[in-house]
Amino acid sequence: MIPSLIKFRMGESPSTKPTQENAKLYWRANIIVVTILLAIWFVSSFVLAIILVEPLNEIQVGGFPFGFWMGQQGAIYIFIVLILVYALIMRHLDRKFGVDEEIEESGNEVPTEDL
Repeated sequence: MIPSLIKFRMGESPSTKPTQENAKLYWRANIIVVTILLAIWFVSSFVLAIILVEPLNEIQVGGFPFGFWMGQQGAIYIFIVLILVYALIMRHLDRKFGVDEEIEESGNEVPTEDL
């Protein structure tokens, strides 16, 4: 979902050669991804675990109140999932914009001075 959300401003896949324009598009896509993931993290750790803890405590998860569970365990699990999602999305973006580490290690020269 998020890669298709980023695609709306960038159109089709840009040239794999790093240019100033590609660097700006790459950075913009990175900021969009980080902003979305931080918003999800904020909602899960602050809103659900602190602000809405009392209403959520009426729901039981594994014998514990859900608000308590979100504060103690759920926010951590969501954070770990967000790290994995970020890594997968950035791997996709790195390949799309030609700044993938695998390309650099394979011997194909990718100039990064302009980035």
